[in-house]
Parts: sequence; structure tokens; C-alpha cells
Amino acid sequence: MLLFAGSAVVIAVLGTRMAGYADTIADRTRFGEALIGSVLLGAGTSIAGIVTSTGTAASGAPELAVSNALGGIAAQTMFLALADVVYRKVNLEHAAASPVNLGQATVLIILTALPLLAWSAPSFTFFGIHPLTPVLIATYLIGLHNAHRIHQRPMWIPRKTSETRDEDDDECQDMRPLWLIGSLFGLLVAVVGLTGWVVGETGIELSRRYGISQGVVGALGTAVVTSLPELVTTIAAVRRGALQLAIGGIIGGNMFDALFLASSDIAYRDGSIYNAISERTVFWMALVLLMTAVLLLGLLRRERQGPAGIGWESVLLILLWSGGAGLQIFLG
Repeated sequence: MLLFAGSAVVIAVLGTRMAGYADTIADRTRFGEALIGSVLLGAGTSIAGIVTSTGTAASGAPELAVSNALGGIAAQTMFLALADVVYRKVNLEHAAASPVNLGQATVLIILTALPLLAWSAPSFTFFGIHPLTPVLIATYLIGLHNAHRIHQRPMWIPRKTSETRDEDDDECQDMRPLWLIGSLFGLLVAVVGLTGWVVGETGIELSRRYGISQGVVGALGTAVVTSLPELVTTIAAVRRGALQLAIGGIIGGNMFDALFLASSDIAYRDGSIYNAISERTVFWMALVLLMTAVLLLGLLRRERQGPAGIGWESVLLILLWSGGAGLQIFLG
């Protein structure tokens, strides 16, 4: 238990540093906060999760591997609502308007729906790998390509208001060489990844020792711990004023988290991992689809103010995640 808690602290502390480095890279390269957030920050902060899911799948714990991925996506989406609470000027989704984030949220829905189709279809593997796995990887890469195209030449432009914050509003404060900043970011990713392996192994042991189902440990234990980088980097980005980086980091990280299922299927050697999970884990697939759709609608609607100064989508995200978590705990 102490090792599990210690890993959580390490992941949280290093995650804060990663947000600062990613914001600097976005400013210096001019690739844009939304794109850098979805690719660099999203994948970097998700490294602990993919190590956890892949490692537990290789150890023969498919339920823990998949629920870790889906629970992470659900928790990270809810983290945007917490960031909305922190940003008191206006609804976060209103201020951080970006067509890149809209496109990526749509791709995330596709990436979540595909495993649901595989689960409901007859089990089939080719050299121990389900045919959906390469499709997931290809869909992710196509989604990144489309995000880059949208950033270069957006066909939809969000209406600017006095509260809308552009990516060009920030000036880069860190003038250290870009190669040094990139190297430091990579070092943090490596340490967080190693910590993710520790989280996965301790999660399996906690499930065995205390008799808790792998689905609960994965969705509410390892998923939340390995998602801590997303929470701290999102809050840190919002405090720095890098709003599009914050949202892009969450949505991009969620897209990358969907690849946990592909890596887990490759690591799992007892057949298709999509057909080795229970209905409890499928519940998290459906919840992720619902939460992502709510977030997408909020990004499109761009409500200025809602209850308690946050958007209605943020209220719904908190209620959906809390309700889902409470139901899973009640079912044991």
C-alpha cells in the first residue's frame, strides 16, 4: 500500500513539471497549444498508464488492464471539470475555443466505440492479436494527421469574444535551449513510465490480497493514480493561462489512452483481450462515450457561465463520473 501511495506522489510531482515544459515547447515551436497538448503532453502524461495496462495484461490480468485504460479516460475527462472550477474568469470550454480539440474529441469517440464492437463480436485472433488492434493504431495516427491539418488550415473558426484566449496571447518565459527542454521532458516521461510499472504490479497485489475485483482496482485505483499527471498538468496549464494546452492535453491523453487496449491485446497471450473482459468493464466504455459526448457538446456550445461559475457540461461530467464510481464500489 505504501509503495502504491509513494508512486502516486512521484507521478503527481513530476506531472507539474511536464506541463511547464510542454507549454514552452508549444510557444517556441509554434505548433499550437492544442496540438502540442494532444500529442506531446497527452502522450507524455499517459506513459504511466500504458505501462500499467500493458504490464498487467502480460501478467494475465485482462480486466485490470482494460479497466485501467477506460477508468483513466473517464477520470481525466472529469479532471477538465475540476480545471473549470479553478479557472474562475469564465467557463473553461468557452475561453479555450479550438477546432483541433473538437476534431480530437470526435476521434476519441470512434476509438472508444471500436473496442465495444470487438467485445460484442465473436472472439477471433491472428497470431494471438485481434484484427481490431491494428485498426485502433491506424485510427489514432489518422486522427493525429487530421488534427495537424485542422491546425494548419481550419475550416471552422470559433467566434471570438472578450473572454476567448488565443494561443498567441502567451509569451515564452523559458529561453533555455529547446533541445534541453525536450531532454528534460523526455527524462520525466521515462521516470513516470517506470513508476507506472510499479503501480501496475502493486495493483495486482492489492486485488489479490484484499479480494477486490480487478475491475474496481483498475478503474478506480490504478487508473486514478496513473492519471494524476493529467490532473496536475491540467491545473498547472490553466494557472499559466495555457487553456488550449490544458484541454488538448486531456483529450489527446484520452486518445492515447485508447491505445492502451491495443498494447494490452498484444501483451495478452491468452486470446483476444476484448473478449476477456466482463460487462463491468464494458460499463466504463459506455460511460466514456457518454462523458466525451457531453464534453464535445460543451466545447461546441461554449456557455459563458453556468452553475457556480462553471459550465453545465462540467457539472454533468462530475455527476457522471461520481455516479459511475459509486455504482462500481456498491457492486463490489
